[in-house]
Amino acid sequence: MKTVPDIFSYRKYWARRFGTAPVLPMSREEMGALGWDSCDVIIVTGDAYVDHPSFGMALIGRLLEAQGFRVGIIAQPDWRSTEDFLKLGPPNLFFGITAGNMDSMVNRYTSDRRIRSDDAYTPGGEAGRRPDRAVIVYAQRVREACGDKPIIIGGIESSLRRIAHYDYWSDKVRRSILPDAKADLLVYGNAERALVEIAHRLARGTPVGEIRDVRGTAYMTSCIPDGWMVMDASTVDRPVRVETCTNPYHAAGVCDKTVSEKEGEAVAIHFSGLKKHVNRDRTVIRLPSYNQVARDKVRYAHASRIFHLETNPGNARALIQQHGRRFVWLNPPPVPLTTSELDRLHELPYTRRPHPAYGGARIPAWEMIRFSVNITRGCFGGCTFCSITEHEGRIIQSRSEDSIIREIEAIRDQVPGFTGHISDLGGPTANMYRLKCRSEAIESACRRLSCVFPDICGNLKTDHGPLISLYRRARRVRGVKKVLIASGVRYDLAIRSPEYVRELVTH
Repeated sequence: MKTVPDIFSYRKYWARRFGTAPVLPMSREEMGALGWDSCDVIIVTGDAYVDHPSFGMALIGRLLEAQGFRVGIIAQPDWRSTEDFLKLGPPNLFFGITAGNMDSMVNRYTSDRRIRSDDAYTPGGEAGRRPDRAVIVYAQRVREACGDKPIIIGGIESSLRRIAHYDYWSDKVRRSILPDAKADLLVYGNAERALVEIAHRLARGTPVGEIRDVRGTAYMTSCIPDGWMVMDASTVDRPVRVETCTNPYHAAGVCDKTVSEKEGEAVAIHFSGLKKHVNRDRTVIRLPSYNQVARDKVRYAHASRIFHLETNPGNARALIQQHGRRFVWLNPPPVPLTTSELDRLHELPYTRRPHPAYGGARIPAWEMIRFSVNITRGCFGGCTFCSITEHEGRIIQSRSEDSIIREIEAIRDQVPGFTGHISDLGGPTANMYRLKCRSEAIESACRRLSCVFPDICGNLKTDHGPLISLYRRARRVRGVKKVLIASGVRYDLAIRSPEYVRELVTH
């Protein structure tokens, strides 16, 4: 895996002298009480501001605060004018824009495309407090209000729409969210590493247009930089005529057949082997263009498969996709956080409750997770219906047992209404804690789309011992009566540890 600096190793920005805010400000009055005349970073979000590590704006806001930056929050602004976007004044460095913890279209519409009657991320569960395609709308309003300030978009909505994609709501292929939002940068996946690097570069005076090499980012460009080798996607994976029903997870040999030109003839995507090149770090793969994938389902599937294949931070290459006269350039995925980084991130000074401005209003999403603890990130299941791999990656990032226990104690001591029940110790999958490849070298070179399908990889360590130890220690914490597991259990992994299954069903 690539060597990168620890996210907490950067020299702190001068504004650290203002200290830690009790809660990140949402108004000029709160800024004044902190002694601030301006914010360095302003985060615009479609969710209510809950100062809890399960909410993206709090996680990123507190992390940037730990770097010494003054961070303000504009939560659920009225998008019909620019007024709300100006209430904290312009930031010194950049606006960070996110739709929130959910894609705004999923948040507002059911699978039948009917408008939902409530919104779990809004005080009182009130629906209609964010626009459709919130990232695009917020970015447009910010550009109107503060046209010269850098705009960086991120979160699940931006992350999963970073290339041309099928949009269920309009039933068509839409182009990348980047040109529609007219943002300067897009950060995808778990963005802590990228945002810390970007913030410090901007603070040093680097123009946002010159920040082009940060992993986990995407941007628009009109040309390919010098020194890069462009590899066509067809050299990595080639569409051919259907001969047999193909397992999409199986790596077949090189096929010399070409795409059928007959209209309506079924075609499939076959893995054709990798072309070796002396410098993968300076190789960019050219995906089929937006126009091509919008009118050709085979090319869409082809682009999607390449997109999936280039998700391992150990061997992924940069991707480009033409949109009109310009290209969307995707740098390789971010390097996963280490255990110590993840521990410190989750132990920043969150209040673990909604911003006081909401009074006693009920925020359903917070009520659901306020007694739960996130212990992992990522999932190596590679399920075709799931987007976790494209967002969080397939490498499991686990917190230490000590850090998790400290968070349980913080819940016991700080969160109102705690009765002794921890509602979940989990993550994307309940039982992938500390599971990993037996070799970092093998993991870095691996091109499999799943570690468990069609069979569990022989290189995967499936020892559930650390998780069993965590469960038992959590139950012994003073004041804890019951520890529940609400995250989904991967049964093919669980049955490899009868002791884990007994622990789960007994307690």
